[in-house]
Amino acid sequence: MFKTLAVFLFVSVLNAQVPGLPAPAPAGDPLQRNTPQSAIFHFLEACHAQDYAKAAYYLDLHGENAAERGSGPSLARQLEDLLDDTAFDIATLSRDPDGDQSDGLSAAFEHLDTFHVDGQTLDLQLEHKTLKNGMRVWLVSSSSVALIPVAHKIIAETTFEKRLPQQLVTVELFQTPVWRWIALAAMAAVLWFLAGLVAWTVVRVVNFLHGVDIFRNPLRLCLMTAGFRLALDLAPPASLPRLFLERLDELAFVLALARAFTVIVDVITEHWNSRLDPRVQAVSYSILPLGRQVLKLALYLFAVLTVFSGWGYNTSAILAGLGVGGLAVALAAQKTIENLFGGISVIGDRPVLVGDVCRFGDRTGTVMHIGLRSTRLRTPERTIVSVPNGQFSAMTLENISGRDKIWFHPTLNLRRDTTAKQLSNVLNSLRAILSSQPKVEAGAIPVRFIAVGAYSLDIEVAVYVETSDYNEFLAIQQDLLLQMLQAVEHAGAALAVPLQETFEPPKTAR
Repeated sequence: MFKTLAVFLFVSVLNAQVPGLPAPAPAGDPLQRNTPQSAIFHFLEACHAQDYAKAAYYLDLHGENAAERGSGPSLARQLEDLLDDTAFDIATLSRDPDGDQSDGLSAAFEHLDTFHVDGQTLDLQLEHKTLKNGMRVWLVSSSSVALIPVAHKIIAETTFEKRLPQQLVTVELFQTPVWRWIALAAMAAVLWFLAGLVAWTVVRVVNFLHGVDIFRNPLRLCLMTAGFRLALDLAPPASLPRLFLERLDELAFVLALARAFTVIVDVITEHWNSRLDPRVQAVSYSILPLGRQVLKLALYLFAVLTVFSGWGYNTSAILAGLGVGGLAVALAAQKTIENLFGGISVIGDRPVLVGDVCRFGDRTGTVMHIGLRSTRLRTPERTIVSVPNGQFSAMTLENISGRDKIWFHPTLNLRRDTTAKQLSNVLNSLRAILSSQPKVEAGAIPVRFIAVGAYSLDIEVAVYVETSDYNEFLAIQQDLLLQMLQAVEHAGAALAVPLQETFEPPKTAR
């Protein structure tokens, strides 16, 4: 049931949002120019689809003359080269419809990128403009559009690229030269090896800490992802692939941290489990594994939602979807959940433990296992009864094994013709027998003459045998009963036996 729930939650998260893309823009602009990041993202999408006519709509060409406006697709292609072939990071752009108000620029402008050409610094900016239809959109500002041809001069083969085979430089995969993908793959392999070496060294240095070796893999992954983030600056892929790689790297780093915390959870629960009473098997086999898995799932879910929130997704919508899905699961599995909470109630309250003999309802049995769905008991007939925890937790449970001493309470019925002296001798003998037994807690009046019955004189014995071992109690009880019968015989009395008389109807003469 738990695995099914975990899969359901994971699928719900995936269905709620698709990671790696900017948050959906509000309805209105069909070109998705509502935020700086969304405008550039969809601009690059149009360029990568070779639709430069569409990409020109992301440039502010309204200040140009008619002839220059016709060069919009060419300018879009040049801007694509600038953003894809440099270290431009689209994640630095604001996802706020009003832009980044703390960048020191006018509220209507957003910094796009900076290029250095022939000793001069060129700052490209986005501008928040109002179109004729009243729609507010972000466009590459007209002053920045004029700088694109100048900035494009920096797009040239580096000295390193000139030494490479031309196929590695000219052939592109996802708008990125093949040599950069090869470099990233090589650096990833080297980083993985170095991260493993560093993690191994750290573990050996602090090996005096018990269980520290299990942190090696999470530490290795954290070091690897941190190093790969730096590698993206050394051999940057195109803007959109870089965005996906950066977000994948960020997600892997956060999941590695979550994995480290789950390892801590495992260490704590194992330490706690080792200190539990062996009889508390229900906690060891049920509550601890369930609690550990729920906590680990919560850590991973929190990590993923934190990353999604940092990417600009509406995590409250995801949580709302999980809440609705959880309600649907709860309604579909009412009995299962009832038994689950019944099991938690039995395990937490501990009216009985594994190995206890108890009376449940009108039956008696020895508790064999307390699970999350049911409790199993072995009856005196040597059969095993499985009781759903929803029912078991609602029963009146009598823990027979929980007794600290056992009540010895027989009643002796002497014959009616027993004399007062014989009765007195019997009472004194019984008191002496009880007092001589060290395991008997006699009390103030352990033996009393309680009634004159229709056919007997009734003597009640009420004492406690100081043992919780029922087999020992049976042996002591047997010895006491034999001594009591001998005391009755020595006093000249006898136990009463109910008399039955049979009356035959008188015979009638024929």
